[in-house]
Amino acid sequence: MANLKEVRIRIASVQSTQQITKAMKMVSAAKLKRATNAIVQLRPYATKLKEILANLSASLEGSSSPYVQEREPNKVLIVVVSSNRGLAGAFNMNVIKATNNLITDKYTEQYKKGNVSIVAIGKKAHDFYEKRGYNVIGNNNELYADLTFANVTSITEAIMTGFKKGDFDKVEVVYNQFKNAVVQILTTEQLLPLPKTAIEQAAKSENTKVAKTQIDYIIEPSEKEIVEELIPKSIKIQLYKAVLDSHASEHGARMTSMEKATENAGDLIKALKLSYNQARQAAITTELTEIVSGAAALNG
Repeated sequence: MANLKEVRIRIASVQSTQQITKAMKMVSAAKLKRATNAIVQLRPYATKLKEILANLSASLEGSSSPYVQEREPNKVLIVVVSSNRGLAGAFNMNVIKATNNLITDKYTEQYKKGNVSIVAIGKKAHDFYEKRGYNVIGNNNELYADLTFANVTSITEAIMTGFKKGDFDKVEVVYNQFKNAVVQILTTEQLLPLPKTAIEQAAKSENTKVAKTQIDYIIEPSEKEIVEELIPKSIKIQLYKAVLDSHASEHGARMTSMEKATENAGDLIKALKLSYNQARQAAITTELTEIVSGAAALNG
């Protein structure tokens, strides 16, 4: 009977866990809707901004903006976008592994010299790299509590100031790009210096097929001044888009993970109930056998 009691306790425990995972799935589904709306609304704006820069790319060549000047990447900054909470499957570890691979494959020499710095957006990445002795700049764990363009821009401006001063020669961003609730695409993008060729490639990748000769912009006050204004804005939008992509991907990954956990809990409950019924049947059979044996002994 002790065995039956243990199985009953375990069934109750798994049922309680199933209720929690089901509730977390519903919460993530609601948050995913809002996060998806945010990134879907931003993408056309970001795409159009890149399209404009692509059509003005000739001006980028002669631009005096410090954000387009290529330098030898002696000092590297990597922006790692993760989440504050777990229970999202491999969402956070995939970003961390991609960052580690980037450092190992591309910036080995800089890392050996201590010239690789990390800006972590999200507690998981921040704690991981801080515990391992990396040069983690700042603490952005509270960003998701109020995820706005202004708050992300403050991070971007600090990065741009560091690049302008020469604290970093190159800045890259690693994040999960949102495709749908099930699929997140690990993405590594160069944030600084602003890659000129990537602007045109990004415009093409978004099915922007308008040739430069087909667009006749009326530019005031001048093409050069417009480009100087658009470059910082493009950098800020790029990082904001990466954070929104990651935020939507996080909720998609958590919703999928919790849905799978709920299904697994249901399968486990079925198996435990079967085990309970088998043990209960065995106990009843044993009791009946003992009763019949006792009655036969008395009759004998």
